[in-house]
Amino acid sequence: MAVIHLPSILAREAGGRREFPTQAATLEEALRTLPIADLIFDRDGGLRTLVNVYVDGRDARADLASPLAVDAEVRVVAAVAGG
Repeated sequence: MAVIHLPSILAREAGGRREFPTQAATLEEALRTLPIADLIFDRDGGLRTLVNVYVDGRDARADLASPLAVDAEVRVVAAVAGG
């Protein structure tokens, strides 16, 4: 089963959970099942600018529609900005 890993900053918003097993067919489907999907995706349905997604260590930001392997490790990385 694929697993999505969240950084601490997003895990707090997801009830403290840092890992979410998934059987989703695609990366986008897996991300949309997360309780923090509204923090990952913008109003238009695209990834927010400061969110990066890696599948098995490779940048997958441009490949959300790609099939998700059963044993994939997905990492969501959220940059923090402000001033």
